[in-house]
Amino acid sequence: MLSECCLNTVQLKFFDKNHRSQRRDKSLIIVETAIYRVSCLNPTVLSVVMSNDIVAYEDLKVRNMVKNHHLAKSISDAAWTQFCQWVEYFGKVFGVATVAVPPHNTSQNCSNCGEIVKKSLSTRTHSCPHCGTVLDRDQNAALNILEIGIRTVGHTGTRFSSLETSTSAWVGKLLQVSRVVERESLRR
Repeated sequence: MLSECCLNTVQLKFFDKNHRSQRRDKSLIIVETAIYRVSCLNPTVLSVVMSNDIVAYEDLKVRNMVKNHHLAKSISDAAWTQFCQWVEYFGKVFGVATVAVPPHNTSQNCSNCGEIVKKSLSTRTHSCPHCGTVLDRDQNAALNILEIGIRTVGHTGTRFSSLETSTSAWVGKLLQVSRVVERESLRR
């Protein structure tokens, strides 16, 4: 959105100037926007990777999501694909497990009992009629993604061969992850 606003002002300001200077000004704003995006993305990715023992995220098909013309500009401006690529890269560099979880029913399944609770995209609260759990839809999906990620990393034969596989190390890591989840739920 920042780049769009800057481009609009440049186009209005230099409307009467020749086309060469207008193209140069546009290209400078596009380059500055790309640099700004990278400078904001890098510390965010580093803090996510450095502060967790496991990073589980939804393996969203961004290319398909951009086909929705209402959300395409926001999704492209957020650089989701680049964020996921950097999480994978820094996870390998710092020895942190990164897991791409398939997005199927992550917000529909109840994180407490596992039952499927159908809801539309506009419904922002998850309330399970089976067990009575009431959570924000995103928090419910995050708990489901974390659970699937932990189960995936716990399997033998995954692509994370450099991770510790002893039982005591995994128990310690699971306790740390559960503490992070508890802290996040207390903040909300």
